[in-house]
Amino acid sequence: MAAGRHLPRLALGALVGLGLALIPALALAQDATSPGSITLSVPNLEEPEQMVPALKVLLLLTVLSLAPAILISMTSFTRVVVVLSFVKQAMGTQNVPPTQVVTSLSLLLTMVIMAPVFHRIETEAIAPYEAEEIDGDEAFDRGSAIISSFLIRQTREDDLLLFYELTDTDRPRNMSEVELKLLIPAFMISELRTGFEMGFLLFLPFVLVDLIAGSVLTSMGMVMLPPTMISTPLKLLLFVLVDGWAMLTRSLVASFQ
Repeated sequence: MAAGRHLPRLALGALVGLGLALIPALALAQDATSPGSITLSVPNLEEPEQMVPALKVLLLLTVLSLAPAILISMTSFTRVVVVLSFVKQAMGTQNVPPTQVVTSLSLLLTMVIMAPVFHRIETEAIAPYEAEEIDGDEAFDRGSAIISSFLIRQTREDDLLLFYELTDTDRPRNMSEVELKLLIPAFMISELRTGFEMGFLLFLPFVLVDLIAGSVLTSMGMVMLPPTMISTPLKLLLFVLVDGWAMLTRSLVASFQ
């Protein structure tokens, strides 16, 4: 028992001794390899032709790091994923379809909905910039105007005015003067409101099936049988018979037109 208590101390002492013994060897190895060491140097970026590629790489890395936030806050992804999540809960199948499937379907529907907007940005902003017909500032202004027009169409006026009041900013005289930093959060809460409204309407048929199943079981005296055992297959059958996924997809895409 006494030897067992001293084992941790002995192990710690052995590790310390091994480290002290390796220090001279590491120093000699470093001295031995110093003639063949590699030196890294940063090129001089004072010339414009050397600075532009570095700025492009920096801009690309910044856009890639902000891509998830841009996807959620400036596209139709929020409304689509909220509505699909409501449908999943309304059907009573907590794990079917899986969360990965819901997210993947939301991304694909977002690409379909946002395709016209991305095409306009490509043809009116990116392509002229690559052809050196416009500079970077004008390309950014054109792209921002296209995005703003999409966001404004889907944003409630009350939500937009709310953020102007919160930031104590003068109200814009027309839609072209709307600031993007205030338009994006207004767009997000508008999308949440619209998604919840659509989810409420989708919940009603499924709740009706639950009420009917519960009433029938109670009237038959089968109070010990959980109503979900009867209502869940009925809801799935109803959703499949009306081609629910196609109807839901068509409604989501049409809500942005």
